[in-house]
Amino acid sequence: MATQVIMPKLSPTMEEGQVARWLKKEGDKVSMGEPLAEIDTDKATMEMQALSAGVLLKILVNEGESAPLGEPIAIVGEKDEDISNLLEGKKERAPKAEEEKAEEKPEAKEELKEAKKEKETEEEEAAEPKKAAPAKEKEKEKETKPTVEPSGDGRRQLISPIAARMAAEAGVDLRKVQGTGPGGRIIKRDIEAAMKEAKPSPAAAPKLRPMAMPKAQPGAVYGPSAYRDEPMSEMRRTIARRLVTSLGPVPHFFLTTEIEMDRAADMRQQINALYPDAKVSLNDVIIKVVAAALMQHPQVNASFQDKTVRYYEHADIGVAVATENGLITPIVRAADMKSLIEIAAEVRELAGRARERKLKPEEYMGATFSVSNLGMFGIDEFTAVINPPEAAILAIGAMTPKPVVREGEITIRQMMRATMSCDHRVVDGAVGAQFLQTFKQIIENPLYLFLG
Repeated sequence: MATQVIMPKLSPTMEEGQVARWLKKEGDKVSMGEPLAEIDTDKATMEMQALSAGVLLKILVNEGESAPLGEPIAIVGEKDEDISNLLEGKKERAPKAEEEKAEEKPEAKEELKEAKKEKETEEEEAAEPKKAAPAKEKEKEKETKPTVEPSGDGRRQLISPIAARMAAEAGVDLRKVQGTGPGGRIIKRDIEAAMKEAKPSPAAAPKLRPMAMPKAQPGAVYGPSAYRDEPMSEMRRTIARRLVTSLGPVPHFFLTTEIEMDRAADMRQQINALYPDAKVSLNDVIIKVVAAALMQHPQVNASFQDKTVRYYEHADIGVAVATENGLITPIVRAADMKSLIEIAAEVRELAGRARERKLKPEEYMGATFSVSNLGMFGIDEFTAVINPPEAAILAIGAMTPKPVVREGEITIRQMMRATMSCDHRVVDGAVGAQFLQTFKQIIENPLYLFLG
């Protein structure tokens, strides 16, 4: 008997999923427990397994398209089995959902009426000779599949929304990409392959491309610029939702201090000289110092829980990592119990899997404090948004040589600015200032880390 494959809940915070890639095509045999598709959740790309055996009879949600939890995305059954009743059931669900939304938003009622009129018109047209059907199907496909028409040969390319977004963010020239999807469509894996061939250096500054200045045509009249709309990834949608729940309800206040980093930089250099494979970064040092400071100020290593404040025994530090799809914070668990070398190895491994969207939910959910470092991009100072329910986040700027006064004389020191964003419901001004003072004292005298 044919069954519907529904969008599964693959992460605790997932509300809808985006089909990144179908691992089976229509007509393929499917075994129970066999990977059926790759689903982009809010933070990672995860495999969806088949819950029944049979043949993949129909794909209802194409690659690059999204569906809410519980929505049918495919049908599995016996070969040549009649699935018209299941297809009709899916068609009936969408209008019902639209009606519910229309009740919530009065302004949507008119839109729903228009949609019903269009549906009635389509049903009337369906009574016409069937020879018009193929043409209508082609027009429908054109509407649902985003296209890009590159300049030059005038050839039209089919591109999935997620592939178009990835190409734009990575600077991939779509004219040089050969699509491997249905009908030559460019999909996610094609862009990933093109990005691997290019092998850009993640730490390198973006190179400015020379601009070809077009010549205005005499007498030409220019209207508003053309544009294209691309669907947001599940990660970007989740980021948008969480920002609203953070900046609005959470009462932020900010504390900034300037730190002398010469000793920390020297210590890092000496550790890497003794242990070349360690590759300890300044960010690793900062994570360790944050963990040590949190152990001295447990009021900051806490989270707001509506009617209670939760205090944590260990420092689980979320480390902000920029990926193609947005920001994610893999967690170094019990950083207060780990050495600098252990932290460095763990951060590298977590960051690598974060960029490949292979983190498990428990590896990016449940930090007690977060660190966001934009110093490598030349940013001197910034304020970061708290990741609820955490009580604080530390924003790290660039380390730069500056003239400072020491013992009445002007000298050059490596200085860094750190800004702490605090949830005033948990952390008072004095508490936040004391934590930041301890952080400054330890990182300016990093031998403290080896005395405890």
